[in-house]
Amino acid sequence: MDHVTTTGAPTGWLRLRLLGNLVNLTTPFGLLVAWIGRAQVRRGPRGLYLGEHYRLGFPVADAFTIGNVITTRDSWPELLERNPDLLTHEEGHTWQYLYCLGLPFYPAYAVSMLWSVIRTGDRASANFFERQAGLRIGGYRELPRRSLLQAVRSLLGRGETV
Repeated sequence: MDHVTTTGAPTGWLRLRLLGNLVNLTTPFGLLVAWIGRAQVRRGPRGLYLGEHYRLGFPVADAFTIGNVITTRDSWPELLERNPDLLTHEEGHTWQYLYCLGLPFYPAYAVSMLWSVIRTGDRASANFFERQAGLRIGGYRELPRRSLLQAVRSLLGRGETV
């Protein structure tokens, strides 16, 4: 798992992302969340910070990203043993924080997650941000889209769910 422990300095676009996510305060916020969750944080590859052994129950995910901080309840070697591409997926979210200018990522992600639930019955399958970061490499499944009528029936408990 040497790609997890690589600590070389970021260059070019990676430096822009690192600086941008510092300025938009998402990386400091990610470090604070990791600290509150008593995660052990270390420098990772490509200007990332990797937190492991996070102890809070939220969010519910194998790993989550805030700014340039990617945190997991597990250890990174054991998590990447199960999903070798997860770090690539999570790194995709770091760019999303940058182009959303930080905190606007959260309402945009929430709307995208709601849309995904409406269209597929799943929080990730039609979520723009999860799809852009690589749905399958993030460990998510792709479900078929349902019509809006089917979605309304399902949400009202009057139809089959996907």
